[in-house]
Amino acid sequence: MKKLFITLTFLLLFLCTFVQKACSDELYKFTSANFDTSNSVIVLSAQDTPGSAVLSNIKLVKLENPTRAYFDIDSSIITFPKQDWVFNSGNIKEVKITQFSTNPNKVRVLMYYDKGFNPSNIKFTRIKNNIIIRLKNDAITDANYFQNTYRDEHSSSSDFYEYLTITTPISKSQDSIVGQIQDAFNTQANQIMAKKELKLNTKFYLNNITTKQYGVLLNGFGSVTVERPLILSNPTRIVYDLPNTLVDTRLRNKEYRISENETVKIGQFSVNKARIVITTDAVSDYIPIYSNDTQSLILANYKKTNNSTLYNNSTNLISYNKEKNDSLTETMILKFDSTVVHGIDRYNDKVILYLYNASKYNEDNFESAYKGTFFANAKMELMPKIGMKLTIPVEQDAVVDTYLGSDGRSLKVKVKEAKKQTTTAPVVKKPTQTTPIILNPPKTTNNTNSGKHKVVIDAGHGGTDVGATGGGIYEKDITLDVSKRVEAILKQRGYQVKMTRPDDKFVSLQDRVTISEGYSPDIFVSIHVNSSVRPEITGVETHYYHQYSMSLAQTVHSAFASAVQSPNRGLFKSKFYVINHTTCPAILVEIGFISNANERAQLVSEKRKQATAKSIADGIDNYFKQK
Repeated sequence: MKKLFITLTFLLLFLCTFVQKACSDELYKFTSANFDTSNSVIVLSAQDTPGSAVLSNIKLVKLENPTRAYFDIDSSIITFPKQDWVFNSGNIKEVKITQFSTNPNKVRVLMYYDKGFNPSNIKFTRIKNNIIIRLKNDAITDANYFQNTYRDEHSSSSDFYEYLTITTPISKSQDSIVGQIQDAFNTQANQIMAKKELKLNTKFYLNNITTKQYGVLLNGFGSVTVERPLILSNPTRIVYDLPNTLVDTRLRNKEYRISENETVKIGQFSVNKARIVITTDAVSDYIPIYSNDTQSLILANYKKTNNSTLYNNSTNLISYNKEKNDSLTETMILKFDSTVVHGIDRYNDKVILYLYNASKYNEDNFESAYKGTFFANAKMELMPKIGMKLTIPVEQDAVVDTYLGSDGRSLKVKVKEAKKQTTTAPVVKKPTQTTPIILNPPKTTNNTNSGKHKVVIDAGHGGTDVGATGGGIYEKDITLDVSKRVEAILKQRGYQVKMTRPDDKFVSLQDRVTISEGYSPDIFVSIHVNSSVRPEITGVETHYYHQYSMSLAQTVHSAFASAVQSPNRGLFKSKFYVINHTTCPAILVEIGFISNANERAQLVSEKRKQATAKSIADGIDNYFKQK
């Protein structure tokens, strides 16, 4: 009898252990929650499980007073702090993601919205064990939702921001690199929370920085994008800009030490861009390395990095696809059997992707998939102690973007080739560089290359065409004064400048275009003063029409709007005659409202006119440095 009792006891313990393990296998652990305001998309990312896909059926429950809707995810937990996002624009007013219960385990996503909003517009898509919640009534065109991780461009139509309130945990940073990379938000929900009112710049809120012996680790909320780095001298340093990023005020303008001879400093470069400056002699060895959820980023000296600490899983390349976006743009799509950790190294004539935890691929399938495409000469190599290395040759002026799928298992590399020149003049190839391209000349050069750049400055109106008026002041007089100041500053910096009207005379719109086309400038900048029937309106704005003018518009407007004490009204795509008919990049800046008495007084002041002229010249400088 005693033996039977012991046997039954062991059997019961075994069954309990088995049931507990089986239940734990079916428990879905959500490791991150991302919100992308540019696409009105929420992405809930879960750890891989051997079972069925998470949330086989989504049941949206609608409630009134206040109008809201929620859905529950059974057998699931969040390993990040509860989220509470409050929006000041759009139909969705608030989103809460909480651990609704623990016995049973249940996660709840609750959304408050305007009374006029139809909750049926909320769409759901599952990708592996990730849930994508789309808050606009738009179809998701891709089978996967991709987040931009790297871009060559220093300005984009996707750059914007909105006001948002979020809650963030107050916690100590981890020492483990694995913990930092893979589990940036893998902390318990009972942490002390702090609510912040901020302008979330679409993608990323950066709230933690940790220096390591090989570089710097950045953590935050959202998904991070890195622009093509700038390399400066005196002292030697590499600059990384993160578009659509807001830096926690605690981190700004502080210097952190990486090693005895290396430091890093982070700041809010503009209202929608963070800047990280690493002072080091090894600028060519630094690359960005991304976690599989794009919420953590390492700017690392890849020669010093212990690659095995960057991941806790291995993956294999299993699928090779391509897209023909247009005549100049093609995309390579790589899919893996589990999440991938990758780094990017951009050279003047190629881009290199380090796939740190990848170990296998099919060479024949790879070559066959990209035969006859921009990627025909791409080369995949197995690298000891690294993983795999993908080298993609590109043209000198090609534009490269990379994207990571929301499931962490897909990578996109998009290449846009430069538009072919129609001139019959011989093409002189630039020498190939083996180090990252220097996009910004050293400060000590005093713009020695600017003499090669030709600029047309177009002072709005003139002569019998006085333009907008207010308080006895004519627009034509302000624009000519400011334009002459811009001309003087640019010439002092070595630029070649042509004025469409150097004095107070009438010049037709077509004549302005003819003058510009005859000069063959690199850029065209038209300067105007705004007016409105509503006298309370003030602010500055910049207009462009052709897509190739957008970069100029954003760069000049960024410098202009940040230097002038007037509301930033943003960028506009407008079909003004002079910026529509000029063939070079062309913009029109509205430097303030003459119809507002206070701003009119500022517009005619020496201080405002000089600040306006200098900021426009600085924006032009920045544009050519980026180019």
